[in-house]
Amino acid sequence: MTYPPTDLHTARLLLRKFELYDVDDVFNYANDPEWARFLTAPTPYTRADAQSFVEGNSKSEWESNTMFAIEFEGKVIGAIGFRFDAPNELAMLGYSIARPHWNKGLMTEAVLAVNDWAFEQFGLAKIYSFADVENVGSWRVMEKVGMTREGTLRSHGVLRGVRQDFHYYGILRSEWAGNLGCEPQGMAER
Repeated sequence: MTYPPTDLHTARLLLRKFELYDVDDVFNYANDPEWARFLTAPTPYTRADAQSFVEGNSKSEWESNTMFAIEFEGKVIGAIGFRFDAPNELAMLGYSIARPHWNKGLMTEAVLAVNDWAFEQFGLAKIYSFADVENVGSWRVMEKVGMTREGTLRSHGVLRGVRQDFHYYGILRSEWAGNLGCEPQGMAER
């Protein structure tokens, strides 16, 4: 079965496939070194980097590498998506959002929407993600949407030449289904 690109709507956001006209918006938020601090994105982030990112995601195969543009008040302010491991019914979640929109509950809102969509659309058994242990904002989002910290992998990767530890999180289908119709703990602040 094939799944065409889809739009998701939340109370404040439109989550949609990237379009070529999004290059300027992506460049505007990704050109911030603090935004890139915990990401593998190039720094400095150039307009050519933004163009490559948008072109790649606007043309990518939706079913294996799903990437939504996060649109807020008519501008793209971030990205959220999955890499699917269909044989194992798994998806790895990744996301980023422009620094002016941190701590406003927007990423929590986006993660809830895409997790619901992915569990329903793809029949996943589990969604997982990870964040640098120092990236408190990111792992707090995972906790707010009901994901469980499954462990900390020490010296698990290198970012900008420095070995990093990562907290890994996951949510099982049964846990997600148990949260339907009620807010996961901590969601009142979104």
